[in-house]
Amino acid sequence: MTFNDTKASFGTSSVAAREAGFARRIAGRSQMLDLLGWPRIGCHDPTVASQLSRRSSGAATVLRAVLEHGPVARSTVAERTGLSHASVTRHCAELIAHELVQDAPELVASKGIGRPHRPVDLGGRVVGAVHIAPEATTLAVLDLRGRVIANEHLPHVDTDPAVVLGAAVARLPRFLDQHSAGRRPLGVGVAVGGWVDPSSGVVVEHALLGWRGVPVRDIVARGCGLRVNVDSHARALARAELLFGSARDAASAVHLFVGDVVDAAIVTSGAVHHGPRSAAGAVAHLPLGDDLAARCPCGRSGCVQAAVSEQALTTRAVRDGVLTRPSIEDLLAAALGGHLAARALFVERARTVGRLVALLADVVNPEVLVVTEVGVLHLPESLAALRDEVRARSHACAAPQTAVRPTSFAAADVLAVAGGAVALSEVYANPLGQRGV
Repeated sequence: MTFNDTKASFGTSSVAAREAGFARRIAGRSQMLDLLGWPRIGCHDPTVASQLSRRSSGAATVLRAVLEHGPVARSTVAERTGLSHASVTRHCAELIAHELVQDAPELVASKGIGRPHRPVDLGGRVVGAVHIAPEATTLAVLDLRGRVIANEHLPHVDTDPAVVLGAAVARLPRFLDQHSAGRRPLGVGVAVGGWVDPSSGVVVEHALLGWRGVPVRDIVARGCGLRVNVDSHARALARAELLFGSARDAASAVHLFVGDVVDAAIVTSGAVHHGPRSAAGAVAHLPLGDDLAARCPCGRSGCVQAAVSEQALTTRAVRDGVLTRPSIEDLLAAALGGHLAARALFVERARTVGRLVALLADVVNPEVLVVTEVGVLHLPESLAALRDEVRARSHACAAPQTAVRPTSFAAADVLAVAGGAVALSEVYANPLGQRGV
């Protein structure tokens, strides 16, 4: 008799009781390991370590399947993943013990014949998010589907890292308590522009903030008492697109972020590329052509950052009399209000960004190119101009109308999603290794 036959012979309620018992045993073992100070994942015994690694890998596969298809029956998860029914049942029990998965209301699909399906869906756990921009820090709480539950902005009074991070750490614990509905967050993700080393959690360099060698992960972790992961916001948004957005089915992708900072992330074989010292994606000083005479702080002309950053765009708007002060919010409001000169500035920037996208398309040749830029998000003519420029300049991108896409996330949520995705990517990669349980 197979395991599934045994389940059928005992009936649905009996199986549910057995799975609940298994989940309690898993939770008990996890708590005992915590009390002893032993890691839940990883072991000096290579045989045990290998077993734990396989368990975590299988649990990650099941969790991704629930993310993509939930609420979904365990039998469907087995069919979609190729795992045995017994393995799926075991992994679901482990994930339930960690509150990453929960039983959903029964779907009675048999019309009285056979047993009803007992689907599972994602659990109610949350993650905290911190996004650090040159002018403000964004705090947020996200659910396991990457949806923003709440966010809050903390304007910077000083860009000194002690001041910026001190303000975030002082507010973060209470903010999480207020918006987590009694659920202890699994961890906190921090996204920041510039050069970030996620392995050490250090911001290696952020020119606009004037940061060098700032140990962001250690500072935030000491302040909130949770597991903290740090990455660049371009890579963070690439991970968000892989998990929740338009790159879910793409084996290769490029994400380009155009804001105060301009940087990119490259996805190959479904994984984000970091490169030595995590410096991949540094496009700010790529030359876009001699006709772009904007002077860059690096001393050269025609650099991407100097040509298309929000500072460059709003400075141009003040120079042309469109604005009285450099503000991207004011420029967007004017464009959305029908100000033709404001709209023209966004379209002009989109064309320039299109040069860079065409270059990335030819060098990387990805299936999908995702662009996060405020004009492309809000103005149809900006997206059209971007795609037209790629079509005119790229030799590899045959269909920019479908390959070149705006970010999957609402403009109001992009920064929060970036921070949350840093934490959520760790949850989905290693669900049984999360310590915030």
